[in-house]
Amino acid sequence: MADTVIKKAHYSPPWQDVCIIGIAGSSGSGKSTLSHAIVSQLALPWVVILSMDSFYKPLNAEASAKAFRNEYDFDSPSAVDFDVLVDRLRDLKAGKRAEIPIYSFSKHAREEATTSIYSPHVLILEGIFALYDPRVLELLDMKIFCEADADTCLSRRILRDIAERGRDIEGCIKQWFEYVKPNFETYVEPQKKVTDIIVPRGVENRVAITMVIQYIESKLKAKSASHRAALKKLGQSSEANALSDKVFILEETSQLKGMNTIIQDVDTDTEDFIFYFDRLATLLVEHAMNNALFKEKTVETSAGNQYNGLVSTGAVSAVVILRAGSTMENGLRRVIPDCRTGRLLIQSNIRNGEPELHYLKLPEDIESHQSVLLLDPQMSSGGAALMAVQVLVDHGVAEKKIVFVTYLAGRMGLNRLTSVFPEVKVVVCKIVPDYEERWIEKRYFGC
Repeated sequence: MADTVIKKAHYSPPWQDVCIIGIAGSSGSGKSTLSHAIVSQLALPWVVILSMDSFYKPLNAEASAKAFRNEYDFDSPSAVDFDVLVDRLRDLKAGKRAEIPIYSFSKHAREEATTSIYSPHVLILEGIFALYDPRVLELLDMKIFCEADADTCLSRRILRDIAERGRDIEGCIKQWFEYVKPNFETYVEPQKKVTDIIVPRGVENRVAITMVIQYIESKLKAKSASHRAALKKLGQSSEANALSDKVFILEETSQLKGMNTIIQDVDTDTEDFIFYFDRLATLLVEHAMNNALFKEKTVETSAGNQYNGLVSTGAVSAVVILRAGSTMENGLRRVIPDCRTGRLLIQSNIRNGEPELHYLKLPEDIESHQSVLLLDPQMSSGGAALMAVQVLVDHGVAEKKIVFVTYLAGRMGLNRLTSVFPEVKVVVCKIVPDYEERWIEKRYFGC
């Protein structure tokens, strides 16, 4: 028995080891403007700017009263919760979801809500102490110091604090001379010693911005090549494996073969194609539900008899891989009319063929659901399926709760998926060649 056990393969999603750029500098030096300039020139689906302002420590009553009198030192490292910042950066570096605090300057307190960050291509950490803590420095791929004239910094800070933080000119000037200026000399300016590049004149320095962009692009290109090579190696290592016992193929009855004939026929009109594909999607979802957990329940029938049956032990939700997975939603609704659904958009980069996560919306508390169906009518290489399952796992869904439901699947893709996630169940109608063009959504939607 031990000889038949397949060792779990390792898979690193593309968003693991995210490229983190730290930008420090005086208050008002143009860090945020520089960050946005880098984002606009990168032109990537998901680049996140993370402000260190989010990580100010919660204030007690005494400190809060000082803050409202402009007597609290927000420009000292002691005001920043570096432990929480490091914890969140480590989560993102490991490819996990991170919950970012929201700090209200008008209330001088943290909000109860948080902001989720997940799977960015690049993360820009900007703040006066972005290069201060050695634990943060270990996580950074590039360290930038933004430099500007002190008078310019003061004028920018006054304009920002009056417009965005509800302060008056007197309070801004008071804080500048009591806290900002001396702390800059003591804590901020020394960060120049650890920087990779100092950017004078901020966003006006086109040469420096070009250097930053070139560095980031080269790092992303190398990481993309490494990810695609790992996927290829994973496919080669699993190609000869037998199908996992977690793969369930629909029994090819005469009725099923008849529906497949209509669906596969290039001359079938759109109306018939949709009708029969919906029927088949219903069968797939019904079969997937056989893998949900049930418990015994006795009910009374209309004739007054007792029936010993089964009832689902918990909530079942579904996640649709866009846009193809939408073709299976009619079948899903026929089986589970009130099923809560989420959406994932995974598309291949046209330049390098690497799958990328573009959109994510999952049902609340999905990690507590008893079963999660993952819907995609076609799976070839398994790249998108691997990413989709990884997203669910990263959001707390246990592997054993996931059922991947598909109409067509390549053997190599199935072996890739089940070697990385051996507890995930797969329900499939038909095994096809490993690389087959995606055609189901084109025929279903007519475009």
